[in-house]
Amino acid sequence: MEAVRRLRAMASLCRQSAAYHPERSWNLLAEAEYWEHLANGKLLELFRERTASSNELAA
Repeated sequence: MEAVRRLRAMASLCRQSAAYHPERSWNLLAEAEYWEHLANGKLLELFRERTASSNELAA
C-alpha cells in the first residue's frame, strides 16, 4: 500500500508543478496521468493478491 501512496504523491507533485509552470503544464499533466496509471495498476495487483489468498483460505 505504501507503493500506491508514493506513486500517487508523484502524480500530485506533477499536478502542483503544472500549476506553477504553465508553459510545461501539458507535459507535467501527462506525467501525472502516468503515475496515476502505475498506482492503479499496483492497487489492482494488491487486490488480486488478497483476493487469491482469501480464496485459498476458504477452500
